[in-house]
Amino acid sequence: QVQLVESGGGLVQAGDSLRLSCAASGRTFSSYRMGWFRQAPGKERTFVAAISWSGGSTSYADSVKGRFTISRDNAKNTVYLQMNSLKPEDTAVYYCAADRDGLGTDRLAFKYDYWGQGTQVTVSS
Repeated sequence: QVQLVESGGGLVQAGDSLRLSCAASGRTFSSYRMGWFRQAPGKERTFVAAISWSGGSTSYADSVKGRFTISRDNAKNTVYLQMNSLKPEDTAVYYCAADRDGLGTDRLAFKYDYWGQGTQVTVSS
């Protein structure tokens, strides 16, 4: 069992940066694939970024590629999402997710086994 707790969200202006963190409990974190998803009001949850168990493989949604960076520190049981050049359309609740299948990356939410409670990111224009 893995518990995930996100932090780092907030209200920022367009062009600003934020770094989200997701702290995981459990000794098996380093073997899990990790992902970030987001959900805007009235919209479905969508893929943002994912990282393999080792950090050697990453993938991004086209909408954030070049602006967001996912990383992980297995010694700290933490995954990060560095968000630069934020836009109003990035406003959403951001969720961290863990997948027991650690190989590669995956963009499909249903593949992930554990989810955090989410952290709100609001970008004003």
